[in-house]
Amino acid sequence: MELEKFKKLEEKIKVIVNEKVSLKNQIHILEETLENKEAEIEEVKDKLKALDEERNSVRERVDSLLELIADIDSVK
Repeated sequence: MELEKFKKLEEKIKVIVNEKVSLKNQIHILEETLENKEAEIEEVKDKLKALDEERNSVRERVDSLLELIADIDSVK
């Protein structure tokens, strides 16, 4: 009878240990995924910043051209 209780306890402990190992593996995978996603976010932020700078540059050039056109119109 006592031996049976120890076997049940042993099985429960094995299940708990296996579950802990599985959860640790899942945590590791999730941490790696999170790191990858954070890196992707940084890449997107950098691209967005570059696009914003390019847009501002284009806007400045267009404004400059519009001023030139306005100057031409005012000379007439």
